[in-house]
Amino acid sequence: MDRTFARHRRTVLRAVPALAALPFVQARAAPARRARLVLAGPMASVSNPLVRIVESGALADLADQVDFVLWSNPDQLRALAMQGQADFIAVPTNVGANLYNRGVPLALLNVSVWGLLWMVSRRADARTLADFKGQEIAVPFRADMPDILFQLLAAKQGLDPQRDFRLRYVASPIDAMQLLVLRQVDHALLSEPAVSMALHKSHGPLMPELHRSVSLQDEWGRLLQRAPQIPQAGIAALGAARQDAALCARLQAAYATAQDWCNRNAEACGAMVAKRIPMMNAQAVADGVQAAPKRLATAAEARPDLEFFYRLLLERQPALVGGKLPDAAFYAGSH
Repeated sequence: MDRTFARHRRTVLRAVPALAALPFVQARAAPARRARLVLAGPMASVSNPLVRIVESGALADLADQVDFVLWSNPDQLRALAMQGQADFIAVPTNVGANLYNRGVPLALLNVSVWGLLWMVSRRADARTLADFKGQEIAVPFRADMPDILFQLLAAKQGLDPQRDFRLRYVASPIDAMQLLVLRQVDHALLSEPAVSMALHKSHGPLMPELHRSVSLQDEWGRLLQRAPQIPQAGIAALGAARQDAALCARLQAAYATAQDWCNRNAEACGAMVAKRIPMMNAQAVADGVQAAPKRLATAAEARPDLEFFYRLLLERQPALVGGKLPDAAFYAGSH
């Protein structure tokens, strides 16, 4: 086994017992059984452990029915959260803070995605975002991740994101990927597994040659003089679920175990996710698992990284996080 992978695996495994020691999970009573438990997430790597939880029956003793619900864009995510249609939901970290500061009953449990964003390009020689100056770039989710990070990192290089690039906003990563494959753009900002899906589609003599180009994680580390890890997304508890300490503890432990299983069984994870989400390519999901940073942190552990990120957003566009830093109650385990 690769030493780096083995080290990251040990880190994830240590997270499972560590969760039981957090203040917010110290509850003697078992979670109350319910009719239905809803886990929601996007077509992205953050959802792989949620799918595994459902497929493995890890929480089957807590509910008559445990479902995974797919959200396709940030507007659907916000609707699910604000209408209380899920118990646990995968969220970009800025959206979680924004919803919390707007009064949505939400608590962030963990950060499991620490950077999955790359430029995918027909150019093989680009090294920084500045190398794309003057070029058209397909970018999904305007004013949300990954657009937020692209603009932040471009500005840190002295670039004006709106003037120095021709940004072509699209509704989803899949739309951006299709523009690449159909040769309608030469560059797109994508997250895993859309990156790997685009690269798989580029194979063959009649298909466009594409490259995994600039890593936004590396740009983050270079420009901000930090580790190349962006606290990008995690799992939040909603409504009554966030007040059920025992339930949150079970979800946390199940998610850590499921993420470790996905990391150790990338091919099986790909097949599992593709079965549950038909538009996904099994091999691309597996490749995305292998490309992802192997880090899982509780919200309390990730709080310094999150607050650094939130302060950067508050300097540029305060509305992205609801105008202020979320208080301690936002971070499960911090109060």
